[in-house]
Amino acid sequence: MNRIQVLDNNTIDKIAAGEVVECPASVVKELVENAIDAGADAITVEIKSGGIEYIRVTDNGCGVEPEDMATAFLRHATSKITSIDDLNSLHSMGFRGEALASIASVSHVTMISKTKDALMGHRFEIDGGVAGELTEIGAPDGTTIVATHLFYNVPVRRKFLKSAAAEGGMIGELMEHLALSRPDISFKFVSNGKNQIFTNGAGDLHDVIYRIYGREMARETIPVSYEKDGIRIDGYLGTPAINRPNRNFENYFLNNRFIKSDVVAKSLEDGYSGYTMQHKFPFCVISIEMSPDEIDVNVHPSKMDVRFHDRENVYDNLSQAVAEALHDHEMIPEAELDKDRRSIRPEISEAPEPFENKRISDIAKTTDSPASDQQVPLTKENRDIFSVDFTDTEAVVKEFRNSDNSDKIEDPNDKVNDAPVRFKDLRDFTERKAVQMEILPKERVISANARKRYELIGQVFNTYWIFTYEDKLYFADQHAAHEKVNYERMLANYKEHKVYKQQTSPPIVISLSAEEDETLQKFRDYFDELGFEINDFGGREYAIHTVPLDLYRKDAKTLFMEILDDLRLRGIKDTPDVIERVIASMACKASVKGGDAISREQMDTVLDELLTLNNPYHCPHGRPTIFSVSRTELERKFKRIVN
Repeated sequence: MNRIQVLDNNTIDKIAAGEVVECPASVVKELVENAIDAGADAITVEIKSGGIEYIRVTDNGCGVEPEDMATAFLRHATSKITSIDDLNSLHSMGFRGEALASIASVSHVTMISKTKDALMGHRFEIDGGVAGELTEIGAPDGTTIVATHLFYNVPVRRKFLKSAAAEGGMIGELMEHLALSRPDISFKFVSNGKNQIFTNGAGDLHDVIYRIYGREMARETIPVSYEKDGIRIDGYLGTPAINRPNRNFENYFLNNRFIKSDVVAKSLEDGYSGYTMQHKFPFCVISIEMSPDEIDVNVHPSKMDVRFHDRENVYDNLSQAVAEALHDHEMIPEAELDKDRRSIRPEISEAPEPFENKRISDIAKTTDSPASDQQVPLTKENRDIFSVDFTDTEAVVKEFRNSDNSDKIEDPNDKVNDAPVRFKDLRDFTERKAVQMEILPKERVISANARKRYELIGQVFNTYWIFTYEDKLYFADQHAAHEKVNYERMLANYKEHKVYKQQTSPPIVISLSAEEDETLQKFRDYFDELGFEINDFGGREYAIHTVPLDLYRKDAKTLFMEILDDLRLRGIKDTPDVIERVIASMACKASVKGGDAISREQMDTVLDELLTLNNPYHCPHGRPTIFSVSRTELERKFKRIVN
C-alpha cells in the first residue's frame, strides 16, 4: 500500500482548476464576470478554434494596479470579499479568488492592464502557473487577458474536450446569456474573425432579445414587471405561439447572474398553466432581484446553482407575476398567410390593380423606403449615414455609442479588423422599433364589450367558427372553445361545492382490482364532490347511480376509471392538480366535437360565455381556442397592397 503524502502545489493547482475550468466556456465566463466586476460597460470576447487555442477578453473597466497583477493570479486572492460575513451582502459576480489562478495553471496567460490615472499600461505573463516578468506597455484604459493552448499541460483533460465547433457553440450560448443579463453593457463576440454577437449597451432588454433571437421571437413577447415581498421581477415572457419542446429557451437571472433552478422553472411553468400544451415550455427572459442575504450562491464554483432561503416566497411571487402578465395581454395569435415573403417590396409581377394605386400611394407615404444592402467599412466618417431624423434621435446615438471603443483594447500581436456594416442595419433599427410597438398593450378582443361589436359569420367544416371584429377575421375551434367554457364552469362549481348530478338508469356497475379498490376508498369523497354517487355492489364491485350532469349520455364509465387511475398514480400530495386534470377530462368529454354540426344559437351561447373568462385563449390542455388573420394580411395575399 502506498504511503500517504502531501501533493505538491503544482498538482494541487491543476486538480483544483478542474472544478473552475471545465472547458473554454468556463474560461470566458470567469474572465467576462471579472470585467463586469471591474465596472466595464464595453466587453469584447474573441476566440479561435472554439476557444481551445485562443481566448481574448477585453474590457474598458477600472484596470489592475501593476503591483496587484502578480497577486491576482494567486489562489484565493480577491478584491470582492475580506471575510465570510461579506457573502451575506455580496453584489459582485465573483468572490472565490480561484478563477485566474485556475486558468493560469492550465494555459498560457497574458494580462495587459492600465488604470485611468496611470500614464502607461503593464504586461504580465504566466505560463502553466509559472510567473513571468512585469513590463511596461502602451495600452488604453482597462484590461485585456489572453489565454492560449488550454489544458496543454493536462493531456487527460484536453482529450475530453469536444470539437472546436461544439466548444465554440457553448461560448456563443454563454455570451447570449451574459448579454441578456446585462443589457446596459455592450458585448461583442468574435469567433474565428467573424462577428457573432453585438449589443449596444443602451439598456434596452427587448433590443437585446431582438438581436439574439430575431424578429419573430421578439414580436411575440410580453413585458412583465412585478414587485412584492422583497422580490422584484422584470423581463419578457413569450406568448404560447413560440413555446418550445424543451427548457433551453427559459432564461432566468438572479441579481444579474444566469442561474439554473428547479423552483424558478416550476413557478414559471405553473404561471403558464392553461396557456401551454403538454410537453411544451415557454420562452422567457426573466430578471429576479432580491437581497443577497436571502440566497446562497456559494454552492458550486460555477455559481449557476443557488439556494433560496424562502423557496415558497420565490415560487408564489414568480408564478403570480407570470400569471398576471399573461392575463393582462391579448393572447390571440395572428396567422401569416404568406410566410415565404422574401422582401419588403414584391416583384413587378405583383403589382396591384390600377384602381388600387391611389390608395397604395397614400399608404406608402407613411412607410419608410427600404435601404440598400450595400456594404461600407465601419469608419468614423461612414457612421454619419446613421444620423437621420428619427423621432427618438437619442436612441439612435445610443445604438452605436460603443462602436468606437469596443475594439480599442487589443493584444499588440493580434488585431481584429472591424466588420463591415450593411445599410440594412438602418432598416433593422426601424424594424426593432416596430417590434417594440407591437408588444404595447392592446385592447382585449375577448371581452364583454367586444362581444357587442363582432359579427358571427358561421361554421365551416363542421369544426371551426368564423367571425369578424374591427379589421380582423377570427377563427375559433368549436371543441376547444366549448371545452374551455365547460372546464371553467365545472371548476367553479367544484370550488363552490355546487354539485349537479344526473341519475343513471340502469346504474353503471364497475369491477375493481385490489389496488383500485384501495384508491377508491381513499378518494371517495372527491368523487362525491364531482357528482359521482357510488354504492357498494358486493365484493370489489360498485354501482354508480349518478354522474355529473354534463357527462350524462357520455362514456362516464371510461372517464371514471381514468380518474381513478390518475389518483392511484399520483396520490394525495398532488390532489389539487389531479382534480384540475380530472375536471379537464370531464370538460373534454362533455364538449361538442369537431365534425358536429351545431346551430348559430349554440355558437352564440358558447362565444358569449367564452368572452367572460379570464383566460379564454387556450383549452385546459393548452390548445389555442382562437386565432386571427388581419385585414392587411388578406389584402397582401390578394395583392391589394404590396408592402
